[in-house]
Amino acid sequence: MRLTLDEAEDIVAAAQKAGRALGKALSIAVVDAGGFTLLVKRSDGARPLTPSIATAKAYTAAVMERPTHMLHAWADSNPGFFAQLSRMGTHPILAAEGGVTVQRDGEILGGLGVAGGTGDEDRRICEDVLAGLGYQLEFRAWGGAPREGTAEGHHG
Repeated sequence: MRLTLDEAEDIVAAAQKAGRALGKALSIAVVDAGGFTLLVKRSDGARPLTPSIATAKAYTAAVMERPTHMLHAWADSNPGFFAQLSRMGTHPILAAEGGVTVQRDGEILGGLGVAGGTGDEDRRICEDVLAGLGYQLEFRAWGGAPREGTAEGHHG
């Protein structure tokens, strides 16, 4: 199974709609399971760096196979290694809000990254859009049992 361009377009359209509802100019990126870009859109008025940030969030969620917020503890506990890891791929690895793994039937299909709102807004848009389109939001905590959506539980 793989993420199609049509599916990426549906995800981006839903995220743009969510951003407009919040009054936010966002950039949204969708990558495939290997972290390769399928689609990046920057809304009118979105800050110039937001497409790169959204792409890095989507890339991180795909290649690390976890939502980006789940990397906070690892980044905090081993910052030197995490900094080196961030330089290894085609995009930085980010421990931030707003990058969620696109998953269906337990298979990683790619990543969604949103940038331009607050971290909480970016994360909520990702989770709400993916849940609304029927994607899974359960990910195993590092070394732990599955939790829905987040290390703290899904909100939305």
